[in-house]
Amino acid sequence: MHSKIKQAGLVLAGIVTGVLISLNFSAIANKDSAAPLPYEELRSFTDVFNAVKAGYVEPVDDKKLITYAISGMLSGLDPHSAYLDADAFKDLQVNTQGEFGGLGIEVGMEDGFVKVVSPIEDTPAFRAGIKAGDLIVKLDETPVKGMTLTDAVKRMRGKPKTQITLTIARKGETKPIIVTLTREIIKVQSVKSKMIEPGYAYLRLTQFQEDTAATMVKHLDKLYKQGQIKGLVLDLRNDPGGLLHGAVGVAAAFLPPKALVVSTDGRTEDAKRKYLATPEDYLRGMKGDFLKDLPPAVKTVPMVVLVNAGSASASEIVAGALQDHKRAIVMGTQTFGKGSVQSILPLTGNTAIKLTTARYYTPAGRSIQAKGIVPDIVVEERPNGVSTPRLREADLDRHLGNDKDPEEAKPQGKGPAKPKVEAEEDLKPIELASKDDYQLAQALNLLKGLQIVQSNHAAK
Repeated sequence: MHSKIKQAGLVLAGIVTGVLISLNFSAIANKDSAAPLPYEELRSFTDVFNAVKAGYVEPVDDKKLITYAISGMLSGLDPHSAYLDADAFKDLQVNTQGEFGGLGIEVGMEDGFVKVVSPIEDTPAFRAGIKAGDLIVKLDETPVKGMTLTDAVKRMRGKPKTQITLTIARKGETKPIIVTLTREIIKVQSVKSKMIEPGYAYLRLTQFQEDTAATMVKHLDKLYKQGQIKGLVLDLRNDPGGLLHGAVGVAAAFLPPKALVVSTDGRTEDAKRKYLATPEDYLRGMKGDFLKDLPPAVKTVPMVVLVNAGSASASEIVAGALQDHKRAIVMGTQTFGKGSVQSILPLTGNTAIKLTTARYYTPAGRSIQAKGIVPDIVVEERPNGVSTPRLREADLDRHLGNDKDPEEAKPQGKGPAKPKVEAEEDLKPIELASKDDYQLAQALNLLKGLQIVQSNHAAK
């Protein structure tokens, strides 16, 4: 079984931080509501600060020490709270637009090395054959051991058309793999679609950006112009999430107006909210209600939602909403379990903190955190009942607990027994929506079965 990632991953050229989070941009809390300062503990802090200033082997800048202290305070809370320096804050704001610079890999930290969580499709890393689970041990000639994840990410980022050489340790390989990649601007296409066969449409969301829901409407319109659609597959596999209002907009496309999509709950009043299938909750400043352009049949077309352990955050919100409202059948494997809300609190100097402030709940009141969405029908990636081992929220150190289920449910569902994998080739990545996509084939079979049942009922 895969090892636990010790630190939440940052994404190069493709996804926000770690497994994508849903963002709320907030102001700093009113000073009047602040708790009294713990003077004894702050005295200990100043004692340590002075000791470092006076006795550390090399001089240390005051600003650097304070930054380290803030970073440590936040990173010790949970895997998704963090301090964002000016560069990281700017990257976070730019990333939600779907265009980034870098290599195209989502990474985490394990045993002091950078571990590849997932390469992003159609990027330099993906084309070079970098795989999930690879350990990056050197960046150019600099060993990774001893670097922070932030430092490693900064080294891998850079101007387009510049190169970097990665030295990779891969399970099953006796020698390091050396790959030279050319950085480029990565434009993440968040919506993809096609007709699988006449009458059956396929819609895939790769992440939730500012315009994902509006773009999805355009894809649905094109699909419906090709003829009657008897069934629709919404593919959220390996979609790490993104913006909350994007998830609300996508769910609203398939749900009745004003249906509850997701709720949040935390300690502050701002954290206690319900998000409905209404323009106020999914437009967020955008002009014109794009859902008005939806073909009416979208609201009733039989649907299967495909998910796996790579489906996180906003993906889980959509899957959970469609499942609770019985609008779609959720198929695949248990999702990641990223059910916490991060608020971005801007600070002075163009910096910010990313602070976990609430948990997500499905319309039926289920907590997503450290549990995820359990499919209605469990289908593994391969016909032999094997799925590629993947990182999940419950594997992260210091992960937030599930307040509805303290046991933090482990993967559920009585799927086929998983045979022992004899060779690494048995777990090679499956190209989604290809002829080898077993889960998609099962989704299509289910939709055809539903069509037959509905036809029989109509004939009576």
